[in-house]
Amino acid sequence: MTVLLIAANVAVFALQAVGPRGLESSVVRFGAVPYDIAHFRAAGGAGGVPPLLTLLTSMFLHGGLFHLLGNMLYLWIFGNNVEDRLGPFRFILFYLGSGVAAALAHILAQPSSRVPMIGASGAIAGVLGAYAVLFPRARVRTLVFFVGVVRVPAALVLGLWFLLQVLNVGMGGGVAWFAHIGGFLAGILLIRLALGRGFGRGGWNSARAS
Repeated sequence: MTVLLIAANVAVFALQAVGPRGLESSVVRFGAVPYDIAHFRAAGGAGGVPPLLTLLTSMFLHGGLFHLLGNMLYLWIFGNNVEDRLGPFRFILFYLGSGVAAALAHILAQPSSRVPMIGASGAIAGVLGAYAVLFPRARVRTLVFFVGVVRVPAALVLGLWFLLQVLNVGMGGGVAWFAHIGGFLAGILLIRLALGRGFGRGGWNSARAS
């Protein structure tokens, strides 16, 4: 399922790129606009889909090649181990649920924004949260300046990633920081609900990321 999700994101980006008006048109039609969702608008504008449905469509859209590649790299590294623990069916539900929760977190933080939100990063943040819970001692190859590539516990790497999202709130830059925060926390909650209290101990050292 992780591979299929990556393929779906790449395919959608290709369709975005070859569309009659390029990436901009797809973002306007299928991106999640906080104002529209928060104010319960019944229909999307510019020939798009109903606003509530954009909670799903938006997570398969990307604003550029590097946006896509960065997200897919994270999904490739961390998604397969989480999928192994959940199974493919529960993993796709987990992924979509994390993405919707991430979008809602952004909408709650900025209900008056008319800027469309797009990208898989909210759903992938949920995968990161689940990975941190399931495999906290797994070693992640990380580039440390002036040191080189070292193996660092996943709990430390992902904890620092989450801290950066919190510290960047209010910095702008076109990034939905609250979506990252909400997705990560949703991933932690959902993985606990999915697997119960007895999960994880047998698999803490069974995953390796690079």
